[in-house]
Amino acid sequence: MHEQAVTQRVLVIALEKAKEARANRVASINLVIGEMSSITDDCMQFYFDFLSQDSIASDAKLSFKRIPTQVGCRRCGHSFTLNNPPWKCPQCEQWDVEIQAGQELYIDSIHFRLHRLREYAGSPAKFWLS
Repeated sequence: MHEQAVTQRVLVIALEKAKEARANRVASINLVIGEMSSITDDCMQFYFDFLSQDSIASDAKLSFKRIPTQVGCRRCGHSFTLNNPPWKCPQCEQWDVEIQAGQELYIDSIHFRLHRLREYAGSPAKFWLS
């Protein structure tokens, strides 16, 4: 159910930004999602297709950029990508690590169709979803 609420928020933001841009279609939405966010692409696409029916976003394509989980050791400062537990620093063998990346969940960009063939990419501002 988590994906449904997140997808609803993505759709609301896309429709708001489309209205501000005076767009007649939402062409695509680019999302950045950390591995730890527990969001699945297929599920989010399913909800988006369902929720966007009969809206100017009904044909929009979602694209997902996945951010791997990156942690850093508080003891020695070593940063590493975490594929699987254990969350132990491979450099100094300590368990004292903090998450540096992998929890992201935001809209990176939204592309609109304005009148006829012109396209507009939404502002570079990121729309955080959490």
